[in-house]
Amino acid sequence: MRGTMFLALVPLLARALAAQEQDGAFEYEGELSIVATQPSTQRVETLTREDIEKAHAPDLAALLQSAAGLSITRYGPYGSQTDVNLRGFDSSRIAFLVNGVPVNAALDSGFDLNTIDLDSIERIEVIPGGADSRYNVSGALGGVINMVTMGKPKPGLRLSASAANTAALPGAYTERSGAGGSPRWEDLADGQKAQAALRWGTETDALSAGLFANRAANHFLFYDKDVNQVRRREHNEVYDAGARMSYLRSFADLSRCIVSGSVYYADKNIPTSFTSPLVGKQRDFSTRASAFFDMPRAWRDDLAMEASLSHGFQRLDYEAPSAGTAAARHDQQSLNAVNRWAWYASDALTLHLGGDVRYAALDSTALGRRARVDGGLSAGAEYTPAKSLLLSASLKGVFAAGGGAPGIAAAVPKAGLRWQPNAVFTLKANGYRGFKLPDFQDLYWNDGLMQGNPSLRPEDGWGAELSGTCRFGERAELEAAAFFQWTEDSIHWAPAAGSIWRPQNIARAALSGVDTKAALSLPPLAVFDKPRLQAAYRYLFTCLLSDGCTWADRKRIPYQPEHTVTVSLDLPWKSGDQTRAGSLTLQGRWESVRYADTGNNTPLASPLLLDVTVNQHIGERCAVFAAARNLLNQPYESFDDYYLPGLTITTGLRMEFLDKEND
Repeated sequence: MRGTMFLALVPLLARALAAQEQDGAFEYEGELSIVATQPSTQRVETLTREDIEKAHAPDLAALLQSAAGLSITRYGPYGSQTDVNLRGFDSSRIAFLVNGVPVNAALDSGFDLNTIDLDSIERIEVIPGGADSRYNVSGALGGVINMVTMGKPKPGLRLSASAANTAALPGAYTERSGAGGSPRWEDLADGQKAQAALRWGTETDALSAGLFANRAANHFLFYDKDVNQVRRREHNEVYDAGARMSYLRSFADLSRCIVSGSVYYADKNIPTSFTSPLVGKQRDFSTRASAFFDMPRAWRDDLAMEASLSHGFQRLDYEAPSAGTAAARHDQQSLNAVNRWAWYASDALTLHLGGDVRYAALDSTALGRRARVDGGLSAGAEYTPAKSLLLSASLKGVFAAGGGAPGIAAAVPKAGLRWQPNAVFTLKANGYRGFKLPDFQDLYWNDGLMQGNPSLRPEDGWGAELSGTCRFGERAELEAAAFFQWTEDSIHWAPAAGSIWRPQNIARAALSGVDTKAALSLPPLAVFDKPRLQAAYRYLFTCLLSDGCTWADRKRIPYQPEHTVTVSLDLPWKSGDQTRAGSLTLQGRWESVRYADTGNNTPLASPLLLDVTVNQHIGERCAVFAAARNLLNQPYESFDDYYLPGLTITTGLRMEFLDKEND
C-alpha cells in the first residue's frame, strides 16, 4: 500500500519541481540529504573525493581500511568475500546506503563491496554506533556507511581515464607436489584495472557516467605455517566489470531530481581452500536503479522534503568443484521507497517525519521462493534552546511481514545532544536502541547440511556514546569517543540434531571501547607545502556472554582486535603551479591478536603493515601514481588459513580533459 502511494506521488513531485524552475544561476553545496541535520548529534567521518583519489585503493574495503581506519576481514585478495568491521560488528550488521537508500541484501544482510565503482563516489559518510536516526534505517547495529555518488554540478565537460597494473613479488616456492617452483615473472603483471568517466554540467543539469574493468590473477607467494613452506596462491582469478550513469536536473530553490543506474558482472574462481586443487566457479550479476527528489522549499518556506524510489537485482550462480555437489543459484529483487520531511516550526525547533518500505523477493535453489515487506515510520524533533546547544530525539516503528515467518513490530528510540560552547570544543552524546531483522538465509536456508529457523527473533540491544572534539583552526584537531553497546538475541549457526547446523538466538555480547584521533598540520618543510600528521588509536573490548561464558572468561568476539593503531604522514608539494603538484603518503597500521573462534583457541597475529602512495601531476591533463602495499613484505592472515599478499606495487596513469566554455 505504501509503495503504491509512493508511485502515485512521483509524477506529482515532478510537476511540483518543474513549476518551481526559473531562469538564473544554480548553485548547490553538495549535501544529498536535506532533511538530515547539519551539524548532527552523531559523529560523522567524511571521506571526500580528494581522499578517494589520493588513496588509489583497489576496492572499497581497502579504502575504508586505509582512509577511515576500519578493520576488515578478507578471504583473499581482490574479488574475495570481504567483511567490514565497525565497532565489533561485521558487514551484515552495518547499514550500507547509496545516496541514503539501504542496499544490504535480503539474502544475508551483507553488501558486496566490489559492486560499486570507487570512481563514481563523491563522498563517503561513516557513522559509527547503532544510532540510525540520521537516515532512520534499521539494521545499523555497528553503524552506517553512506556512499554519495552525485556531487555539485560543474559547468563544462570533463573526461577522465586511468589504467593501473599491480605487481606481486615473484620468488621461489614449493608446489603442491612438493617439487620446487621457480619464480613466476608473470606475477609482475598480476592485475590490471581500467576506468573511464564522463562528467558534464551546466547551471541546471549534470551528467555523470563511467566504466571500469578489472583482471586480477591473484597469484602471490605466502608462507604456509601448517607445512612451514612458501607456497603460491592459485585458482582465485577474478574478472569483473561495471558501468553506471547518473543525471541530475536542478530547479529553483535548490530543488533537484536525480536518476541513476548501474550494472556489475564478475566471473570468479573460488578455491575450496588455499592448499586444495579443487576450485568452484561463481558468477555475479547485479543492477541498481533509483530516482531521487528533494525540495528544500516544499511549497512553503518552512517545509523540506526528499523522496526516493529504487530497485535492485542481484544474481549469484555457483558451480561446485565436484560433480556430486549441486550448483546453487540465488536471484534477489528489492524495491525501496523512502520519504522524509522536515518542518522548521521555529528558529529553535525542527520536526521530522519519515517512512521507508522495502519489498524483497528471493528465488533460490537453497531457500525456494520467498518474499517479505519491511520498513518503518519515524518521527523526531531537534531543539536548540541556546545557540551552543542542540537536543534531538527520534522514535522509529519497525515492521516486517511475509515469507512464512511471524510478523515483527518494534519501537527503536534514539536521543542525543550536541554542545559547542565555542569554536574550539564540541561535545556529543547519544543513547540508542539497536535492532536488526533476521535475513532470508537465517530464516529459510536448506541444503541438507544447514537448515534455517523461521522462529528466529530479531537481534536487539542498547548503546551509548560520548565524544569530544577540539579544533584549533586548521593546525590541529583532537577527537575522542567512549562507547558501550549491549547486544542480545544475536543469531549464530551451531550444530543441532545430528550433523545439521541451525541458527539460534543464543549469543549475548558486551562491546565497549575508546576511539581517539589526532591530526596536526606541520609548517612547510623544504619542498613540502602543507605536511600533515595523523594518528589514531582504537581500544575495543568485546565479551561473549553465551554458551556458559561469563565476564571472568573474557572470551572475545572472533576477528575483532582489542587494539588498533594507525599513523599516517601526508607530504604534498608544488612545483611552480598546480600542474606540477604531487604528494607522498606513508601509513602504518597495526592490530593486536585476533581470534578465529568463539573459544579463542586460534589466535591470528597481525604484523605492522606499511603502505606508501605517491601522486604526481604532469601538466594539466596527466597524473601518474604508485602505491606500495605491505612494503615490509609481512606474511599475515585476515581470515584463518586465508593468507593475504606480501609486497605488491601498483603503478598507473590518469588522464583528464576539460572543456570550460560554459564556466
